Amino acid sequence: MSEADAETLEELRTVANYQFGAGAGEALFPTGDDERVTVHRSTSGRPRQLVVENGRVVSYGTDGRFTLGIAGGQRLVDALDRPAARVVVGAESEPFVRDGKNTFAKFVRDVDPVVRPGDEVAVVREDDTVLAVGRAELSADAMRDFEAGMAVSVREGAGVDDDAEP
Repeated sequence: MSEADAETLEELRTVANYQFGAGAGEALFPTGDDERVTVHRSTSGRPRQLVVENGRVVSYGTDGRFTLGIAGGQRLVDALDRPAARVVVGAESEPFVRDGKNTFAKFVRDVDPVVRPGDEVAVVREDDTVLAVGRAELSADAMRDFEAGMAVSVREGAGVDDDAEP
């Protein structure tokens, strides 16, 4: 990794800690040399996407916020204490959410209490398996209270569960 990429990752860790909470920066972009994080840049040199071997971790928007990829959502879920950065849904909505369909409030079982509309979240099932990532459309209180309405606008579903029973 170049020195410029190392400096960039340090700055992006700070942004991640601010956006998702303490520990998120290290979870998304570990400092160890075990894994290679590739920084894709715009023509102006600004970081746009950070990817690892198994997929996109995040995209870095011009607004200074991250949008999660499945790999990034999984890293946050693995590193942060429950329910941070999560929306937990029931089994009845799992196949739809995995397929990239939006998550509706009536299927939300639990949610990080500090989630606000516009926040990036991982949509998970009860055992913290990541089903999708996306943008919260409702506050945590509204997700718990509403019986209708979109809770999370899903950007990317995790795809078919190979371990599912036929």
